[in-house]
Amino acid sequence: MTTVRRLGIYGGTFDPIHFGHLAIVEEARWFCRLDQVLIVPAAAQPLKESHLAAAHHRLEMVRLACAGNDALVPSSLELDRPPPSYTIDTLRVCRERYGPEVELFLIIGADAATDLPRWREPDQIAHLAHLVVVERPNYTFDHESLVAAVPAVRDRMIVLAGPQLAISSTDLRQRLATGRPVRYQLPDAVLAYVNHHRLYQIEE
Repeated sequence: MTTVRRLGIYGGTFDPIHFGHLAIVEEARWFCRLDQVLIVPAAAQPLKESHLAAAHHRLEMVRLACAGNDALVPSSLELDRPPPSYTIDTLRVCRERYGPEVELFLIIGADAATDLPRWREPDQIAHLAHLVVVERPNYTFDHESLVAAVPAVRDRMIVLAGPQLAISSTDLRQRLATGRPVRYQLPDAVLAYVNHHRLYQIEE
């Protein structure tokens, strides 16, 4: 078993997970030389609306999406504890589980990074993990404003241009609900799972 010295953590609703998510993770994994990346579906995100697919479905879609890449590790870490899912709690669990010698890298999109001042204990987040901010298409990330609001991130932040795939879970859910094509936007195994369980379908 490979010893993990640099661990990425990538959380989200993954409702559903798609190639945009996977491309972001792979870019961060390569650039930051990460041994593994935990893909962590949220039980309930405090700053987001309720999810449309149940937690067990979202976790299974993550498992299917990660199959074939040993560096990507589906994790039920946030689903195994009561909601809401605070990132600081997830990082503390990872620190305790993996030990002080493992470097933690929190991977987030630029839009989520802009919201960081609203998160619980943002300074402690920066102390526990490097922040890997991946830019999003048609979104301008204000690096200096974030540093001004959360000074602890100044020397703990890496900003990546990223693959810039303009795929969104919201758009995919709308397409699935209306029968529009989604192939080549998410893994075939995930699409097959969505269709089999009739996720995101409008009930007649």
